[in-house]
Amino acid sequence: MTDLIHYNHCPVCKSADITFALKAKDETVSKEYFEIWQCNNCKLRFTQDVPDEKSIGSYYQSSAYISHSNTSKGLVNKLYHTVRSFTLQSKRKLIEKSSSKKKGNLLDIGAGTGAFASTLKNRGWNVTALEPDETARANALKDFGIELQPTENLFSLQPKTFDVITLWHVLEHVHHLHKYLDTFFSLLVDGGTLIIAVPNYTSYDAKTYAYNWAAYDVPRHLYHFSPESMQLLLNAHHFKSMQQKPMWFDSFYVSLLSEKYISGKSNFLKAFTNGAVSNLKTLGKPANCSSIIYIAKK
Repeated sequence: MTDLIHYNHCPVCKSADITFALKAKDETVSKEYFEIWQCNNCKLRFTQDVPDEKSIGSYYQSSAYISHSNTSKGLVNKLYHTVRSFTLQSKRKLIEKSSSKKKGNLLDIGAGTGAFASTLKNRGWNVTALEPDETARANALKDFGIELQPTENLFSLQPKTFDVITLWHVLEHVHHLHKYLDTFFSLLVDGGTLIIAVPNYTSYDAKTYAYNWAAYDVPRHLYHFSPESMQLLLNAHHFKSMQQKPMWFDSFYVSLLSEKYISGKSNFLKAFTNGAVSNLKTLGKPANCSSIIYIAKK
């Protein structure tokens, strides 16, 4: 039996001013429809009646779920792998610049198949990487020779241990949102850096594809952040928000997936056009990007 979570208040700001926004389909696994609601106070969107932590595992069981399988099957996943080597180095440079460190202790939450953790480890960082999925952990060991720990180990780590904590498209999956943010604050050294990347439903590509926008990814994505809601969340947990950075490739990747959901095939030209327009609207305005990297300090 699946236990569902029904929200009467916003998961971020606790406001009771919440309303139905749209209904989206799980295109990856179940083909079920889920409602997405919006908080009219902080502008967070969230998946309503979502499976609880014990019940949601089956919604991740798909060979097409690239974060766990590392699959290269299909055009979209081939393109993902093509740009990944570039984005991994970009992430490394961002960490070095934002933390003012070339080496240090780094905690990566939701490490997937370990590509990012492996990249930083090979550059001399002391990396602790957590991943809930057993298949993903096995693939990390096979593909990168890196041993990932179960996510529940997060709460037994020593306080003030890490210079940097990273979550690349992970926070939207976390059931215990506030508990995680409190734990991150505890685990970081004073002046430590928290880096969170999440999709942005206020972007041009999100508005263009509406309920077909692939980054809604229900029910795996529990929350759909706006820049306003993320800022409020960070402030509520005593983090000082420093910067927002765009993730340029996400608009193309998400547009390709969205086109596939609509027509059953990858309409590359249309997806590229929508992705390019979305990025043009981001120039000088990171808050408009399809996905945003938020950099905060303890």
